[in-house]
Amino acid sequence: MLLVAMAMVAIIAMAALSIDVVVLYLAKEEAQHSADNAALAAAKVLSLSGITGDPTNASLNWGHICGPDDGTNGLAARVAKAVANQNLVGGIVPTTVNVTYSAGSASSSPGISDCTSLSTSAFGINPVVTVQIIRSGVPNFFSRVWGNRGTSVSATASAEAFNSSNSASVGSSGTIVPVQPRCVKPWVIPNFDPLKPSSCMTNCQAFVDPTDGHILNPGISTGGTNTNGVIGERFLLIPDCRRSISTNCTPRPVGIQANHTISGSYIPVQPNLEYLPGETLYASAAVPSAASGGSMYEQAIAGCDETTVYYCGVPSSSPIGSGPNNVDLNQNPAATNDTTNGVAALIHEINPNSTSQPDGQDTFNPIGSPTSYPFQIFPGTRNPTGLAGTIPITTSRSIVSLPIYDQSGGNTFTSFSSTPVPVTIVGFLQVFINAVDQFGNVDVTVLNVTGCGNGGTTPVGTALVGSSPVPVRLITPP
Repeated sequence: MLLVAMAMVAIIAMAALSIDVVVLYLAKEEAQHSADNAALAAAKVLSLSGITGDPTNASLNWGHICGPDDGTNGLAARVAKAVANQNLVGGIVPTTVNVTYSAGSASSSPGISDCTSLSTSAFGINPVVTVQIIRSGVPNFFSRVWGNRGTSVSATASAEAFNSSNSASVGSSGTIVPVQPRCVKPWVIPNFDPLKPSSCMTNCQAFVDPTDGHILNPGISTGGTNTNGVIGERFLLIPDCRRSISTNCTPRPVGIQANHTISGSYIPVQPNLEYLPGETLYASAAVPSAASGGSMYEQAIAGCDETTVYYCGVPSSSPIGSGPNNVDLNQNPAATNDTTNGVAALIHEINPNSTSQPDGQDTFNPIGSPTSYPFQIFPGTRNPTGLAGTIPITTSRSIVSLPIYDQSGGNTFTSFSSTPVPVTIVGFLQVFINAVDQFGNVDVTVLNVTGCGNGGTTPVGTALVGSSPVPVRLITPP
């Protein structure tokens, strides 16, 4: 009995210790989970804000996104703190949430809370945000007999918004690493910026340099113009193929812009850019019911075409995976309303024939051409959240990515081709769809742009990129 009594003391002490250790372990795991989510959320803000399209902070807008959190600036930090506070650590919200920024994943320098001092570094190319979670006074049970009323746990996570444009300046290989976004919409656009210079025709400046991938007109503009750079520009994507009575079509000349009239087609008076229909060979996922009965091209617009991968930085003559990136001019004349129906189903637009917009879809504030930065997106009346017009949102089905092809090699499509034609992808354009009309003209505002450059054939983050050309990823192990 004496031995049992003595052993019970040790057994109970070990049991008590194990309970407190498990509590601390779970609190540590919860803190790490909170830090991971907060870092990814902040990095997503960096990606969508377009600051990687202004890598030197020429527009002086970085502070709104990653400056000190003073209630007006520091949107990324505010989002990180809001997400962290949604994840309880030890039963309550974290005691402290610290958000810092550093210049590139290869940087060993400590992070700082104000990214504007990093304007001359690599931060605008591959911005990294680090979130530290501290939870003080984690409750314990049995160790209180020794006067321990609680302890602290902490966790740190870093996430990166990886922009391949200009990555040669921070990468060790000296060549730009390509990206490989998924669920890209099948509108292959030429490497022309329709607002640079304003109302340009065939002398439009390119979005990205096809030789090294850097952005040729970096910066952030407001009002839908090109006053300070490509981010924020507003223009129309119009079908490259002019419809006719015949089954074929006559491609439009490259560089059609505002007020340029072609018989038998409708071109609104607004800067515009022609798109080529991408070849779609496979069924898409997550297709809304409104487009489920349409062609595979229409379903790829409305849903997620995960199988067709637009390979960035790979010549069309050297395909990898499923084959080269093809455009198919048969899509537009064969199915007049495919683009209109697909976009309307994607963004929840009720009636593309309506002149009263918005009509159910999510919108910018103000609509189409935000006059201030950072840009704000508000849910429409048909947004599934049911929060129409009440609070800004960071995720919307109206945000899509488009492949940019190199038209300088002769692929200007001045004549109709009944068979798919391969093109070389040199970058990606991320846009917000404002609306679509009954003629297949898509009203868009630029959110970001990336170039492919001269990297190898192994894209970064194949499984993690998602639909964004500026993928967000954790770069520190959990």
